[in-house]
Formats: sequence, structure tokens, C-alpha cells
Amino acid sequence: MSPQELQVQKKRELEGKEESTIPARTFVPTADIYEDRDALKVVLEMPGVEKANVDVRVEEGVLFVEGRLDLAKYRGLQPVYTEYNIGNYSRSFRLSNAIDQDKIGAELNDGVLSLTLPKAEKAKPRTIRVS
Repeated sequence: MSPQELQVQKKRELEGKEESTIPARTFVPTADIYEDRDALKVVLEMPGVEKANVDVRVEEGVLFVEGRLDLAKYRGLQPVYTEYNIGNYSRSFRLSNAIDQDKIGAELNDGVLSLTLPKAEKAKPRTIRVS
């Protein structure tokens, strides 16, 4: 098997969003999703977002993740070179009934939000004893 070359993903602006009173663009954070025996792990990149400005909630079976930048940090700065635009982040995921929504956990470190979505007991693999 040959090694797969990594492709740089461009930052996508959120499309079809509601009107906002916040004067900033909103982007879709890139996400990686991993699965193990007990949970799904979702890792989202939200550079510049601080813990106090992250909102993670579940409403009607949909997981909403929002991160807001403190735009005051950027006022008065004139970029010499930029590789990405600054703005807020928003993403949502429809959850299946295989996820225990009451036990979802979130942790933010250095602009990377890690979510743990535990599987419901009925969705976990188990061994059936043969009699």
C-alpha cells in the first residue's frame, strides 16, 4: 500500500447561515471523526478561540458547536501576509440513537476542540454466550 499524500483543505465559509448581529465571518471548522469500541471522537480545529467562547449543545438530536473569536485582538492590525481569514466557527452534526447524548464531553486545547460522544450501551459490541 502506497502512502497517501495529505491535501491541505481550504477554509470554507459557512453557507446558508442565519442573519447575524456579529460583524464577522463564520467558517466551518475542519473535523476528524474517529471511532473506538466505546465512543466516537470528534476533533475540530478552531484557531484563536478561547474556552469561554465555545458553545457545545444538543438540541432535538443535533449537536451544535460554535466558537467565537475575540475580534478586539485584531483591531488596528494591518496584515503583511495571511494564510487564512479570521472569523467565528459553526458546525452541526445529527446524532443517531447510538450516542448517549447525556454523556457527551468536550475539551479545548490550543484551538483544538475534542469531543467524546459515548456510545449507548445498546450500541456497544458485546459477546453473546452460547448455551
